[in-house]
Amino acid sequence: MSLRTSRPARAGQYLALLCYLVFLAFPFLWLISTAFKPAPELGSLHPTWIPDSPSLDNFRQAFDEQPLLRAAGNSLTVALSAALIAVVIATPMAYVMARQRGRLATAATGWVVVSQAFPFVLVIIPLFLVLKNLHLINSLFGLIMVYVVWSLPFALWMLVGYVRAVPAELEEAAAVDGAGRLRTLVSVTAPLLAPGIVATAMFAFITAWNEFFFALVLLKSPEKQTLPVILTHFLGAEGVADLGPLAAAAFLATIPSLAIFAIIQRRITGGMLAGAVKT
Repeated sequence: MSLRTSRPARAGQYLALLCYLVFLAFPFLWLISTAFKPAPELGSLHPTWIPDSPSLDNFRQAFDEQPLLRAAGNSLTVALSAALIAVVIATPMAYVMARQRGRLATAATGWVVVSQAFPFVLVIIPLFLVLKNLHLINSLFGLIMVYVVWSLPFALWMLVGYVRAVPAELEEAAAVDGAGRLRTLVSVTAPLLAPGIVATAMFAFITAWNEFFFALVLLKSPEKQTLPVILTHFLGAEGVADLGPLAAAAFLATIPSLAIFAIIQRRITGGMLAGAVKT
């Protein structure tokens, strides 16, 4: 009897999951369809899923109208730098938080939780004033520092989960064998943390690559703007979007995030589950 009741329940779960996936995939599929539609089909009163005459004109127009390659280079520089710096800072902090029990670890955990509750709007004005005093407005380095600070709490939380998943007995065994603290960390702990470090770095990269609000406020020079900001230039003065080129540029800007997330999503999930179970 339990087998009969479990099959309909499982079928219902799969159906709900399928509906959720369709709901999530709909905007992206429509974006792809729009990117390859020629101008006459974009203005049609009866839009179709599959373009009748697929064309690359929107992609050519997008590259002609806006400096997408330069903006992508800025985004790549900022995202890679922020991810690397965040991981370098978060890894030793995560190790201390995971291995040490005390007020410092408790305060750091509280900081991680509280920092995620603040919306962008509440911090942008004081952040702007601080960066202005440091002469980092309209600077890629200033934007990198902002992304590092913003992604650091979540990166720290992820790495704490990975560190706690590494048995402390392995480090104790290495110490018994005569290995020093530094040798133990380098030879025993670091290799086991490598998947978590890679997953955390990739998450920080995706966050910085897709971020829009800080880049819009802090970068003024067109030659320094990142790809999400450049996408807004496809909107006319009256708010009318150049739909075809905008869809083409947005599709190209989405590919790196989707590719990276598809590669590391299992490791990200593993890190979250490790952090939830190991307390």
